[in-house]
Amino acid sequence: MKKIFLCCAAGMSTSMVVNKMKQAATQKGVEAEIIAVAMEEFDTTLPKYDCCLLGPQIKYKFEEFKKKAEAAGKPIAVINSMDYGMMRGDKILADALAMMA
Repeated sequence: MKKIFLCCAAGMSTSMVVNKMKQAATQKGVEAEIIAVAMEEFDTTLPKYDCCLLGPQIKYKFEEFKKKAEAAGKPIAVINSMDYGMMRGDKILADALAMMA
């Protein structure tokens, strides 16, 4: 079971992307737990998940969060803005899975 969390300003717009990612995981037969959280929840969520993706709107937090993720041995990346805007859950899921490979 892959555990992925998406982090954005309030966890709202990202929850739509999470739903698309869950659909893609089901179609591909990938067992994944995927959630969206607000950036205030980053520190408490990080230890419980395998990988973090940041919404493009908070990419300014990437360097700060990257230090914490690296210290915890967890991969982190910013979601591609085009994929995010187009709600390409399949592509975003594939990117997350590649980070954990």
